[in-house]
Amino acid sequence: MTERLRFSLLGPLEIEVDGRPVRVSNGRQRAVLAMLLISPDRVVSVDALTETVWQGTPPATARNQIAICVTSLRKTFRAAGADDGLIETCHPGYILSSRNCRIDLKELGELIGRARLAAAHDDRSQEATGLFEQALGLWRGQALDGLGGGRIDDTVTELNELWLDVNEEYAALQLRLGWHRPVIARLTPLVREHPLREQARAHLMQAHHLAGRRAEALQLYRLGREALVEELGVEPGPALREIHRQVLQEEDGPGAAPRSEAPATATAPAAVALPAGASVPAQLPLPAAAFTGREPELATLDKLLPGQDDGVLAVAVVSGVSGVGKSALAVHWANRAARHFPDGQLFIDVHGYREDDQPLSPMTVLDQALRALGVSSAQIPAGLPERSALYRSVLSGRRLLIVLDDVRSSTQIRPLLPGRGQCVVLVTSRDQLDELAGDYAAVHIPLKVLTPDEADRMLAAVIGADRVATDPVSAARLVELCGRLPLALRIAAGRLATRPHWTLHQLTSRLEDRFSRLDVLSPNDGGVRAGFQLSYRELPPEAAQLYRRLGLLPVTTFTGWMGAAVLDVGVHRAEDLIEQLVDAQLLEVSTPGTGTLQSRFRIQELLRLFAWERAHVEDGEQDREAAVARAFGTLLTLADEAHRRLYGKGTLMPYRAGHAVALPGTTVARLLGDPIEWFESERTTVLGLTGHAAQNPALGHAWELIARTVPLFETRNYLDDWEQAARVSLGAARAAGDGLGAAVMLRSLGTLAITRRRYGDAEELLSQAMEQLDGRSTDTSGERALVLRNLALCARFKGDLDGAARLCRSALDHFEHSDDLAERPHALGLLAQIELERGDTEAGIALTREAIRSSEAAGSVRGRAQNIYRLAEAYLRAGEVRSAEDSCREVVSLTRVQGDRLGEAYALRALGETQWRQDRPYEAEATLKEALAVAEEVADRFLQARTEVDLACAEATRRGAGAVGRLRRAREVFRGMDAGSWERRVGRALEKVVAGEREGVVVEATVLARELAAR
Repeated sequence: MTERLRFSLLGPLEIEVDGRPVRVSNGRQRAVLAMLLISPDRVVSVDALTETVWQGTPPATARNQIAICVTSLRKTFRAAGADDGLIETCHPGYILSSRNCRIDLKELGELIGRARLAAAHDDRSQEATGLFEQALGLWRGQALDGLGGGRIDDTVTELNELWLDVNEEYAALQLRLGWHRPVIARLTPLVREHPLREQARAHLMQAHHLAGRRAEALQLYRLGREALVEELGVEPGPALREIHRQVLQEEDGPGAAPRSEAPATATAPAAVALPAGASVPAQLPLPAAAFTGREPELATLDKLLPGQDDGVLAVAVVSGVSGVGKSALAVHWANRAARHFPDGQLFIDVHGYREDDQPLSPMTVLDQALRALGVSSAQIPAGLPERSALYRSVLSGRRLLIVLDDVRSSTQIRPLLPGRGQCVVLVTSRDQLDELAGDYAAVHIPLKVLTPDEADRMLAAVIGADRVATDPVSAARLVELCGRLPLALRIAAGRLATRPHWTLHQLTSRLEDRFSRLDVLSPNDGGVRAGFQLSYRELPPEAAQLYRRLGLLPVTTFTGWMGAAVLDVGVHRAEDLIEQLVDAQLLEVSTPGTGTLQSRFRIQELLRLFAWERAHVEDGEQDREAAVARAFGTLLTLADEAHRRLYGKGTLMPYRAGHAVALPGTTVARLLGDPIEWFESERTTVLGLTGHAAQNPALGHAWELIARTVPLFETRNYLDDWEQAARVSLGAARAAGDGLGAAVMLRSLGTLAITRRRYGDAEELLSQAMEQLDGRSTDTSGERALVLRNLALCARFKGDLDGAARLCRSALDHFEHSDDLAERPHALGLLAQIELERGDTEAGIALTREAIRSSEAAGSVRGRAQNIYRLAEAYLRAGEVRSAEDSCREVVSLTRVQGDRLGEAYALRALGETQWRQDRPYEAEATLKEALAVAEEVADRFLQARTEVDLACAEATRRGAGAVGRLRRAREVFRGMDAGSWERRVGRALEKVVAGEREGVVVEATVLARELAAR
């Protein structure tokens, strides 16, 4: 396996898989991960992790919470496509394998070791410099920034010291080679921040001395001596005093480098003399007073600052949508970095995107630049090649910063790029200017909207922190309504700043109206709308049409098939047009494609409003409605196929999509290679279009889409989404007089209530569903069967096993008259469970096996997993524990393949039960803790209580101290859920465990199993 996974600790902790960031936002998980990465391939004890996370005051559940953190990390990396074996359990803790990943700390150690070895040989000095540069380049700021505690604090201290050591070693090597100017640039801020580092100060003094700056060198010594005497009460050491003596005597000293900046083998290019009387240009505009944030981008630009002249021109391209703050970033950094460019700073607005002005030609821009550099009109050539050559000659050997703002294309500025030297070129453009990457080592900085924190700080900078503090809720909403776009936020904040009598809520209320939001943010025909218009007007007609139609959709992200649907074209054509919109900065990539999932794209909210406006201006109502209807119909078609692949054929009434784009079979197969993951990726799309269809019945039936999305709601435990969407769809069906739709949604809500263990509510909803079905002329056998089966579940939970059996057999009769092959196995499995609980083990096992065969015939993987789980429970009741264990392991595998976290948790719990019943308590505890972590993740309180009971049994069979407490907590949960049968079972088991503790004997597993089996 290639090293797809990369961990970066030399700065804030960052994780990437195949170059894509992986988010681990939970603080405890980040601390645990950092501890494992600090000591890769070595066991880190749970005690050490606990000390780091809670810093000496751990809660009683600390060990369990550490296990949950590790489980969540494994899930995160598995979801990102990383190696399953990355983090392994290894007594007394965990171990992170570095075999298939890259860790910058390991790279750092290897690079420093190689650099030191090369530096020890004069003929390998150049190699050593490159290795030192690579090593220092790994640092992105304070190591493990934002993390602390325990071993992390020690590691950060060690790394800070190492950074200083490596800088000093590299400086010594550069001085040996005669490169004293880079040493000055590198060590000046270091010595200022660490005034007691004598070695660094000595190197810096020597560099100044070699550069002919004797006064600066002596001043450095004086300041260093004062700091040492004042803070430590000691005089400078021998090395510092020797450099001081050399400077005083105007000596280079033994072994000192020659005064030339370049090595003896190199020849520096000769600089062309500026005309007499020429001034140094200082054209930078003032930076914006309210500029905030952008720390990562500023850090990237800082890497461009002049160092060794290696002949490579430093170029950076800041790209992004109109109003995102490209020019503000460029001007802010340029002003901050101006002192590094003693030969001047050029700033030229090349008018790439203007309403009235044409982009400046390269000839015009060169004329401006040469004049600013002091070249007279008579000396400026008439031809473009000659003018560009003179420009390069004037800049040769000089250190200038050149900012080219609002660039339209690389052709416009290519003649403005200097030749050799230490100039830096900073470009801003709406285009990424990919063409520059081929000929120059251009750094691309794609600028996104501000983070919430950056936007909050920008608002406070304009209107005052006190004003924000008076209404933080409205302030946060204002930021979001502006899309965190700097231009929009600056306009909104400016309105507030000039109207101190306005409240934040007043302006927010105006912006809430999506029909007038752009009016508020586009004063005097300028602002946000004008900037968007300049990009929109450049689009080809078909791309512009796609953009407008995407603006009609109530979705935040989408893939290529959605573009094909709204435009009624092929998927490949839609993907090409989407790429044009991305290049125009009107869309952005939300999630790169992985595996079976396509790349997802996002349209920023203000850009979506602009697209919606253009659609209502340029497209007719019929075209707009048809585009959205095709999107809904195509989504419904895909959801139906995904549902069929998961649950088998015939589980739902046929859908009635009025409009849909016929996608090629290969495209459908690619999209639905993993149906659950496809549902997950389209979750917000489903919810958005469901609400839209509920308000616009002409699009289609919202309830049909939600009925087909239940697999996602069930397996990923999105219960709130399920309830909200089903109730919206129920209301729409009732308003339309659609009795069948109302019945399906009532049954769906009843199923949800069963999932939540609210059996009383479920029974009421299911009874209402049956009333809707009664008297209907159309064949509703399949839907009636589903309602009856769920009513049987309610009766079973209440303890009415005879009634449950009757309802279940009635459901099976209705399934016989329907085409539903996939749901019949569920009813068979339920009947098997009921027979087991009635005491007929033989009938229960026979029915379960029949249910498994029926699931296989229907092609329902989930149904097969559920029925194998029921078979495991049947084996447990029959005392065939080893067979039950084999069945549980099979279910774990099936559910993991499907991504069914809830099913996986149930299977792990049952597997843990088989282990403690076979007197393997420690193995059982490990399995059950994993089950408990997943149960907590999916928020299933009933399953959590069941798992606590099994953990208590495992502990009791080894005389563990926590069994009584676990059983008492579980009993209270069952009591609160009105689960009387389980409350009684746990009560009996609790009596046995308490009696065993009192008598000093171990409770046998068979005794606990017997008490828990009896109802």
